[in-house]
Amino acid sequence: MVTVDQVLSSLKKVVDPELNKDIVSMGMIKDLSINSGRVAFTLELTTPACPFNSDIERDVRAAIASLGVKDLSLKVTARVMEGRALSLDELLPGVKNIVAVASGKGGVGKTTVSVNLALSLAKTGAKVGLLDADIYGPSVPLMLGLKAQPEVVNNKIQPPEVAGVKVISMGFFYEQSQQAGIYRGPIVSGIVKQFLTDVNWGELDYLIIDLPPGTGDAPLTIAQTIPITGILIVTTPQDVAMNVAVKAIGMFNKLNVPIIGVVENMSFLQCPHCNEQIYLFGKGGGKKISEDFKIPFIGEIPLHQQIRAGSDTGKPTVLSEPESFQAQSFDKAAKVIAGRISIIAAEMRAQEEAEAKASQESAKPSA
Repeated sequence: MVTVDQVLSSLKKVVDPELNKDIVSMGMIKDLSINSGRVAFTLELTTPACPFNSDIERDVRAAIASLGVKDLSLKVTARVMEGRALSLDELLPGVKNIVAVASGKGGVGKTTVSVNLALSLAKTGAKVGLLDADIYGPSVPLMLGLKAQPEVVNNKIQPPEVAGVKVISMGFFYEQSQQAGIYRGPIVSGIVKQFLTDVNWGELDYLIIDLPPGTGDAPLTIAQTIPITGILIVTTPQDVAMNVAVKAIGMFNKLNVPIIGVVENMSFLQCPHCNEQIYLFGKGGGKKISEDFKIPFIGEIPLHQQIRAGSDTGKPTVLSEPESFQAQSFDKAAKVIAGRISIIAAEMRAQEEAEAKASQESAKPSA
């Protein structure tokens, strides 16, 4: 009969491919018990959207089998790690991670990417919110087919929900769809803060914030108001889009906000007859930004008619055609992003532990 120590020793050989740490030291093994040769425990993954979850589970089963155990009761769950520092006066204490989606210029499909990535994350079982911070030209309600104004209960705005994603946008509060948002900077900042503080977000694993293009008031307000897990940069392959995206990266670097990575949207057109990838707007722009700034390249989203049509009709491709090539490109990107967030969270935790240890050492009386 195997012992608890033998089981843990074998499981220590299983390493999370992204975090590069064994699952035992990461605290991913819960409720381990051995009864009459039956081994039972829970494997708690760092996110339901991790691209390596099936690989980790396979390696865990192999590790236990190598001990000669034939009766294994394995429960697989996930608990998203907090990738931002939460203080006692934190405005959003129930939100574990905030991902702001930015672009240097308009027209790169940033909102389309934000909407579909949020839905992809929710499909994995994660709790997701989507904040449309484009006060001047909000388009998230249109893309999700939402029209009615949210209810207000106990002075809190109740965000409507689509496929597991809680949504808030200034678009809900315009009386007419043609009404233009005309606001000066301080008012924009105030509206963004209100969406952060006066909306009943509840418990979220990920809050996706769709920023307006550029480096104006809304991005600055968010970066300076709340701790952000990281920024996702959206670009297209053209040189002009790349050059402006670089400016957005520079701004967030100055604000010491981590860059999660860069997504290249409208990367290529896939021929419906031969599946050849046709690069209409150039090739490799996102990867060049990734290499130049040493930030991760998240992936390519194709130029596809159904992505455009879904955005116009309120039926995002991730929901309307979940098995399609274009929808799976969003799913793949979402898993890479979730993995990156787990890495950021693990690094933050390690830094906090190192600082706490250093503080304890300095507090010790000298001999």
